[in-house]
Amino acid sequence: MSSDIHLAFAHPEERAEATASADPRDRIALRDYLVEAEIGAFQTERGHTQRLMFNVVVEVAPQTGPIDDDVDRIMSYDTITEAIGDELALGRVNLLETLSEHIAERILAHPRAMRAFVRIEKLDRGPFKLGVEIVRNRAAVPVRDQDDEAALHPLVVYMDNAAIAAADFSDRIDRLEARGKPVVICVGLPEAAVPQVGPREVQRRVDLLAIEQNAWALAARDRRCLVVDSRTEIDWAIRQGKIIVWAPSKLVLDTPDGPLAHSSNGPALASWLAETLAAEALLLPWGVTVNAGRTPVEAFPA
Repeated sequence: MSSDIHLAFAHPEERAEATASADPRDRIALRDYLVEAEIGAFQTERGHTQRLMFNVVVEVAPQTGPIDDDVDRIMSYDTITEAIGDELALGRVNLLETLSEHIAERILAHPRAMRAFVRIEKLDRGPFKLGVEIVRNRAAVPVRDQDDEAALHPLVVYMDNAAIAAADFSDRIDRLEARGKPVVICVGLPEAAVPQVGPREVQRRVDLLAIEQNAWALAARDRRCLVVDSRTEIDWAIRQGKIIVWAPSKLVLDTPDGPLAHSSNGPALASWLAETLAAEALLLPWGVTVNAGRTPVEAFPA
C-alpha cells in the first residue's frame, strides 16, 4: 500500500519507469513547466488567470538508426510545450481533465510517441495543489481531427537579388508581417560567381551552399530575419511567428525525393518548400514563374 501511495504522488517519470512494458522505450520529460491560463468550472475562476504546473513524460519508440546529432531524427521537446500552448490558445476550458486529454492526444499524434503521462496542477486555489494526472497509450487514444483553420499555413516568399538589395527591403518585411501569417523567405544564387566543379552531384551541393550564403546575407539586412535549416527549426519558428529565411541544404539533401536536381533554381526550391509546408501562398517577384502546384501563387511586391 505504501508503495502504491508513493507512486500515486511520484513524478510521472518515476511512474512511467515503474509501469514500463517489456519492450524498450526511450523517455523525454518536461518538469515543472509553469503557465498562466484562465481555466475552471467555478464562477470565482472566471475573468482572471491562474498558474498551472505541467509535468509530462512521453515514452517514444527507440531510434532504429543513427541519430547523427540531428534534431530532425528525434521527437523534440517542443512537441510537448507546443501541445500545451496550442490547447491553451484554443480558448478557455472548465476542466483539467479536458485539457490533459487534449494535450495527450496532440502529443500522441507524433509518429514516435507511444505513451504519455500528463500531470496538470492548479497552484492558486488554496494552500495546496489541485491536480489531474492521466496516462494514455497511442493505440488507445483516438486522435482528434485538428481544426484546419487553426493550422499554421505560412507564406513562402521568394526574393531575388534585386529584392535583397532594395532600399525598401525592411518596408517589404513590414508588409509581409502585416499579413498576419508566418513568413518563410527563400533566395536563389548570389550575384557573385559560384565555383564550378566537374561532378554534377558535387556541383549541386556547392550551389546549395551558395544559396545559404545568400540567405545569411539577406538576414543581415533586418534583425527580424532568422536563418533556419532543419524541418524541426522551421516548424518551431513558424509557431513562434518568426520571419524565417530558409537555408536549403539540409532539408533538400535529407529528403529522398527532394528537389536536388533544382539546387541552382531558387524559385523551384521555394515552390517545393511551399508544397512541403502546405503554404497559404507562394509569393514571387513580377515575371518569375514556377511549374503549377497546389499552392496559390501571388506576385510580390504587390
